[in-house]
Amino acid sequence: MSGSSRRPTPRPRGSGLPAEPAADGTGVAGRSLAAATPRAGALALCVALVLSGCTGDGNDAPTGSVTGTGAGPARPAPGTAGTGTAGPGPGTAVAPAVQTRLDLRLDIPWAAVFLPNGTAIISERDSALLKAVKDGRATTIGQVPGVTPGGEGGLLGLALSPQFSADSYLYMYFTSAEDNRIARVTVTEGPGGSLSFGDPDVIFTGIPKAGTHNGGRIRFGPDGFLYVGTGDSQRRDQPQNPDALGGKILRLTADGGPAPGNPFGNAVYSLGHRNVQGLAWDSEGRLWASEFGPDVNDELNLIVPGGNYGWPAVTGAPRRGEFLDAKVVWPSTAESSPSGLEIAGSTAFLGALRGQRLWTVALSGEEAHAPVAHFTREYGRIRDVIRTPEGGFWLLSNNQNPDFVLVLAPPA
Repeated sequence: MSGSSRRPTPRPRGSGLPAEPAADGTGVAGRSLAAATPRAGALALCVALVLSGCTGDGNDAPTGSVTGTGAGPARPAPGTAGTGTAGPGPGTAVAPAVQTRLDLRLDIPWAAVFLPNGTAIISERDSALLKAVKDGRATTIGQVPGVTPGGEGGLLGLALSPQFSADSYLYMYFTSAEDNRIARVTVTEGPGGSLSFGDPDVIFTGIPKAGTHNGGRIRFGPDGFLYVGTGDSQRRDQPQNPDALGGKILRLTADGGPAPGNPFGNAVYSLGHRNVQGLAWDSEGRLWASEFGPDVNDELNLIVPGGNYGWPAVTGAPRRGEFLDAKVVWPSTAESSPSGLEIAGSTAFLGALRGQRLWTVALSGEEAHAPVAHFTREYGRIRDVIRTPEGGFWLLSNNQNPDFVLVLAPPA
């Protein structure tokens, strides 16, 4: 099927070929001049970042007065967007309150879901273990068979069936010896609340794997279908090919088939992605996704069916009519590398890996305001942001050896 069939009217997007991508937001690749926006100030910032090599190892301080470019009408004052201290306006947010820290001694946790009884299940990437957390204590449920960890691959995203009370299905995205794939298991509660799971039922295969850019986020949408964020697996021919699975957001039935109404007649929902890491819906049912850039231009995108988000031809929002612009662009990946994503009310919450902070982004319909940073370098790398049953958030730390959960109060 032609990649042009059933395309939406595009919003302007990017220009410029990015350099070779960095791995998982942690490596340093050659800098590129892919523009974040056509504004002179943003271009000057990008040039300054290129000349100074400021992505470094992710431990350097914020490098510019504006760390992101929102599409909304208001922006923080210069010097405030990276600190969370901007004056009143759509680009601001009250700092979330920390309730507690759960020192669960986790080993590179990647995702978490909450069961109806309040127990959380966490995936560990390299150990391939599923762990249960109840009353602030972690126990091991078991190791998922068939997982082949390596680099950024392993046991990754989790999603709970919308009919969990009836079918008890837990879905997981993991790297096998051949590919990245999706399986589901039946979770059973035993005496004393202990959990176990049965043999994985693999429902979708063939997503390309590599040492980096494996994607991995899965989530059921308001329509009841399973959405899947994949990476380009360092294969630059994949993202622009509507018949390939790499560099995409997929939309599947609960049994792993292409969802009816998909724009290309297959599993693909949107294309032109580099490495999708977060999926969330706003109150109006619009899908948003966080995505790693190469060594510049991390992104928060508003996803539409059939939308082409430009990779590898462009990154960010350089306004080329054949591609869709990112709604938020972080010119320096040292300040973001956005991973897990949640939306509460009209605010998006994104965990940052290299940036080692929590970003909040005020949303106004289809537009997004400038991002605001919280907890900068206080808690290390944040892999995922999960809404709790009480309305607060869990933040999963990453590579802290061991890792922990930071519990945030519900937003005001």
